Amino acid sequence: MKKILTFCLFLLTGIAVKAQDTDEYIAEHVEYAQGLMRDHKIPASIILAVAIHESASGNSKIAQHLNNHFGVKGPNNSAEIRSSYRDYLNADESYSHFVEIMETREPFNNLFKKYDQYDYKGWAYGIRSCGYARSRTWANQVIGLIKKYELYQYDERPEGYEEPVYASPVSRHSRSKRTTKTYTVKPGDNLSTIAKKKGTTVKKLMQKNGIKKANLKPGQKLKF
Repeated sequence: MKKILTFCLFLLTGIAVKAQDTDEYIAEHVEYAQGLMRDHKIPASIILAVAIHESASGNSKIAQHLNNHFGVKGPNNSAEIRSSYRDYLNADESYSHFVEIMETREPFNNLFKKYDQYDYKGWAYGIRSCGYARSRTWANQVIGLIKKYELYQYDERPEGYEEPVYASPVSRHSRSKRTTKTYTVKPGDNLSTIAKKKGTTVKKLMQKNGIKKANLKPGQKLKF
């Protein structure tokens, strides 16, 4: 009998701490996010996606104990957890404070001049470049959430709206690949013929390889 009661208690406890589903999270907060969008002209999709990303759909410790859905740091009065993140009375207050940060703090407040309330990609890249997150992939992760859950449907886009096209950011790794390309000098080669082959100039080849004289040796490696 004792084992049965223990098992039942375990089941009840499991139900009580069940993680919130992302679709449930969206349904709970979409109306408030849209209200903020209408009042402040920032996409509801961005507000929701950042909250989903930063709070794990409301399941993170700071969301559960501090009502902090955007990873905002600051003092808190919580006796339940020790944290460097600030606390809020409720989730709505956290949502409102995120928008307030965007509106009042530099350089975030400049984003309102660059992007409208329908351009979620621009906002994602802009917020990331302003220093909101350290991760280089943060913006793409947020955009991925917007696409996965079709959050753009809450942005009240006008009929015929065309999304601006943004080039994918080039990573340092990709840039380093380009700068480490080399050419092996063959008999009869000179800087002029090599430059023509590789679409560059003699001056750039000399600068990149630290060459002061135009004399080349077969087998020599040149960066271009």
